[in-house]
Formats: sequence, structure tokens, C-alpha cells
Amino acid sequence: MTSTLISSERVAGTEVYNPAGEHLGEIQEVMIDKQSGKVSYAVMSFGGFLGIGNKVHPLPWDSFHYDVDKGGYVVSLSRDQLEGAPTYEPGQDDPNWESKEYRRRLNDYYGLPFM
Repeated sequence: MTSTLISSERVAGTEVYNPAGEHLGEIQEVMIDKQSGKVSYAVMSFGGFLGIGNKVHPLPWDSFHYDVDKGGYVVSLSRDQLEGAPTYEPGQDDPNWESKEYRRRLNDYYGLPFM
């Protein structure tokens, strides 16, 4: 029987694809809600070449599903949708994760409810 649990160390670095199988990037880290203990967002690297020019996109965890055949996560986003998504550059200040407005904006962009 396969475990339904996975270490955050194994999630970081996992490839991300869209439903057409196009490689979009990889997960850099996950953001865990301190109160519920549940993963709220995955921060995904996207774009650039050989790590240069990469941007990171926080995506609601509910937008991912794991595809065993691909050995990675799938999100129902096109490359164009991801390019227009909320982003920040690595090495700069992280977004204000405490801001409900910021998290609501993320969920709104991806069409997911904000709790």
C-alpha cells in the first residue's frame, strides 16, 4: 500500500505540468497554515533558463494534483495564465503571507474560494 503522506523535503523540487503534459516549473517550497497544520500554498519556480530569470508563483495547494505517471504535480493552467499570475522574484522580500488581502488575491486569480 502506498502512503498518502509525503515529506515536505520530497515535495520541494517536484516537477509541475499542465494537463497537456507541458512542463511548467517545479515546487520550491510549501506554505503551511500554522493554525490548521494544512498546506495552503506551493511556491513554484517558473520561467528563466538554467535558473536565471526565474520567477516564483505561489499557487493554492488545492490547485495541484499528483500524477503518478508523470511523477509530478499537475495544475490546470496554461503557460499564458501562469505568466499573468501573481509572482515575486527570488531573493526579494517574501510576500506578506499574513495579509488576508494578498492570500484572497491569489485564490481569486486561480478561481478558488478563500477560507
